[in-house]
Amino acid sequence: MSFRFSLTFVLLATFACTLFAPAHAAEDPPNVVLIMVDDMGWSDLGCYGGEIETPHLDRLATEGIRFTQFYNCAKCETSRAALISGRYAPEVGIAKLQNCRTIAQRMRDAGYTTLMTGKWHLSGNPVDFGFDRYFGHLSGATNFFHGDNTFRLDDKPFEVPREGFYTTDADTDYAIEFLEEADDDRPVFLYIAYNAPHYPLHVPQEDFEKYRGRYRDGWDHLREQRLARVRQLGLLPEPFALPPRPEDVPAWDSLTDDQRDTQELMMAAYAGMIDRVDQNIGRLREALEKQGRFENTLFLFLSDNGACPFQRTKQKTLENQLMPWDPESYWTYDKGWAHACNTPFREYKRNQHEGGICTPLIAHWPAGISRPGRITSQPGQIVDLLATCIDVAGVDREDARAEAPLRGQSLKPIFEGQQRTPHDAIYFTFYGTHNALRVGDWKLVNIDRGPWELYNLAEDRTELHDRAGTDPERLQELRTRFEAMRDEIGTGRSGRRSKKSN
Repeated sequence: MSFRFSLTFVLLATFACTLFAPAHAAEDPPNVVLIMVDDMGWSDLGCYGGEIETPHLDRLATEGIRFTQFYNCAKCETSRAALISGRYAPEVGIAKLQNCRTIAQRMRDAGYTTLMTGKWHLSGNPVDFGFDRYFGHLSGATNFFHGDNTFRLDDKPFEVPREGFYTTDADTDYAIEFLEEADDDRPVFLYIAYNAPHYPLHVPQEDFEKYRGRYRDGWDHLREQRLARVRQLGLLPEPFALPPRPEDVPAWDSLTDDQRDTQELMMAAYAGMIDRVDQNIGRLREALEKQGRFENTLFLFLSDNGACPFQRTKQKTLENQLMPWDPESYWTYDKGWAHACNTPFREYKRNQHEGGICTPLIAHWPAGISRPGRITSQPGQIVDLLATCIDVAGVDREDARAEAPLRGQSLKPIFEGQQRTPHDAIYFTFYGTHNALRVGDWKLVNIDRGPWELYNLAEDRTELHDRAGTDPERLQELRTRFEAMRDEIGTGRSGRRSKKSN
């Protein structure tokens, strides 16, 4: 081989590596910032087709990766258990976090400072499960302005100020404070669990007024608008169809003027809450940049379940027309808006159809993501987050102190532009009532212990063409696999604390 040919080969190889490698090679373990919001629909963010203004998340998405087939557990508590444990929620007793070493414990073992702010909604206190610092509420939902008696600073009760307090802002304030206090020589793992946009729909007045009037055309129009943007962004392959409005959701034009005004108020409050989360993510990014941590920080952003269909607005709020910035108000929205927020998917929080379990996932890591701006359709599940974090931290996934193996698989190969070996199967259950199993492109699913449905998601992502009657052999094959995994993993029903959904 001639010297000229050798030199040319080396230069070409170097150019190729430069082209496809991350902008900055990661030499040290990255900081990890894991952010989970509560009850947010799949298409609420601008970068996922929504009209809500989320410029900071949109920027993270265009500089990182968007996942279109990433799954949660359809419910606040079960998603948190899976995220914290890296295992299916029934295996760890849901809130009890048994038989596992948590994500915080594993990251602290790797030399990380471990920090958390926000909603816990599991047993005990985060500092009992590996977090060095904690601020937030242990409850599943709270008054955003006045808090509740479960607020804690580390392991001590925290008295929420009666004025000038807003939970979303406070979660970010303490996250930034904890980061500023952290040792510069150690990487940081920060988990922020914003309670927004979970009800009650409490929002600062300026954020509410920004959206008041934008939803006067109603949920039917909103779904069509979002569908057009989802297609424009190339988030789902063509062709796919929009599911019809559910029979128990009225046509917007059938509502009275007063009904439309009340419904529009609810959606404006919800949109303002998401906008406020985005503002706080902008504050967090700015703080990380000032601290010199940002370039080697892995950001992960997702929701714990799809949009919420439960109408629980309190009568006092309706009778007195208390506005959403009044701490005494208690607004929620219901299926009409939830169906629009989950565009283009079916069903909602707690259901195992795509509208209940599919979450946006944004991954951003300047020092570790190749070809930023990508959209990936590779499937993943919330159990993968622990495996991902310890992988980028350089930790062996096997831990002799763990009582059972992890279920998740690292997303790092996807960050690097590779095709990841997929899960053999992904198991879903809401306490045994709503269930699903995904194997390859095929999905088995039911509602409230009803008949099994079967979908080919490669051809029918919006789950409109049930193949159970035309492919009985595949239906039986997936049922057998589901039953085997249910027997192994359980449903978590015995550990359920309350029939009321949060």
